[in-house]
Amino acid sequence: MSDPVRITGIATGGDGVGRMTDGRTIFIPRTAPGDLVEPVEVRLHSSYAKGWAGTLSEASSDRVIPRCAHYDDDACGGCQVQHLSAAAQREAKRKVVENALRRIGGVQVEVPPVETGPEWGYRNRITITVTADGTLGFHKVGQPRVIFDLTRCEIARPSINQLLVAVRQARSVFPPRTIRITLREGRRGELGVVLWGERTPSPAEVGAFRDALERGCSAGVIPELWWRSRNDLRSKALSTDTAGIGAVAFEQVQPEFGDQIRGIALDLLGEVQGRLVWDLYAGQGEATASLVGRGARVESVERDPALVALAERQVFPLVRRLLGRVEDLIVMLSSPDAAIVNPPRAGLGAPVTKLLLRAAPERIAYVSCDPATLARDLGRLAPAYRVETVRVFDLFPQTAHVESVALLVRR
Repeated sequence: MSDPVRITGIATGGDGVGRMTDGRTIFIPRTAPGDLVEPVEVRLHSSYAKGWAGTLSEASSDRVIPRCAHYDDDACGGCQVQHLSAAAQREAKRKVVENALRRIGGVQVEVPPVETGPEWGYRNRITITVTADGTLGFHKVGQPRVIFDLTRCEIARPSINQLLVAVRQARSVFPPRTIRITLREGRRGELGVVLWGERTPSPAEVGAFRDALERGCSAGVIPELWWRSRNDLRSKALSTDTAGIGAVAFEQVQPEFGDQIRGIALDLLGEVQGRLVWDLYAGQGEATASLVGRGARVESVERDPALVALAERQVFPLVRRLLGRVEDLIVMLSSPDAAIVNPPRAGLGAPVTKLLLRAAPERIAYVSCDPATLARDLGRLAPAYRVETVRVFDLFPQTAHVESVALLVRR
């Protein structure tokens, strides 16, 4: 039995943070700043410990009753901070970004209050696991191989929850060896179902699943069907009436809020009329299109062929698009006046930051989905750039994820 621990903050992944009597930092999921809790099932490491919440002697004033029954009853791992008030979630995320910038990147900058959108019913996409015994759901917190049966997701849009009901009713005719299913709503309200598996389903298997799915959907609602390989991300349309490749292409779970964040990042670049701007990790080309609308010349790089195919539906005379990895193709780009970068969670990495230093654009707008890699990259760029502005966005309320935008200006 361990002595009670006072929780003093929230860590990057959403765990509460406290200090044990032996000096070790301990991380305890589902706790709140101000809690006095007895940790159980403690695993000791050299400089820290991990545990679970046992007896709660004093409860934080930041605690609220979670809206979702799965959060407590099934220890759902999809949300990490649903037990915190909205204000406490935002402040925790602001501190996560501020601490990462200071401790990892050596960046001393004021981080303003977090900007946010809808707190519930916002996700346009969820991916659920299918087990061999027919369980359909998310994993339990801290147990990625333990799946519970999901009946409703409170942070998903109503259309996604309605589609989940239909998919659950069709589970007896899932194509064999289906391991995951993605449910998605597009920008025009169109619905999509992506089956992940080891082999492409046969026409008969697709037909049986489609018929069962449509019986469970509202009248007139016919979702697009796609298959995606679990191994190499190859995809194939299983419907004859699909609207392109949108169901399998990456897009933010709150596209409209994502558009706002992108617009803020572009505004930070200042006047781009007649200037050359790099769009690195360009995705579907939304930033490229906005830059062209502002009069810029653009060179973009994106590694996903599906996203590049979507981007190329818009033909601009002042755009040069390259398909491949940024670290491989950045040397082929012309000298830029400015750049916008929107990397995955792994961040830019050392090769890209080194080449950005060599290219020396006047301004860089960095859109980040991971505070630690953002801080690392800003530290690497610090010899030539100062961080002028950081803004933080809660694109994923009830979870530990946080988005940031940083403006770097050449010294």
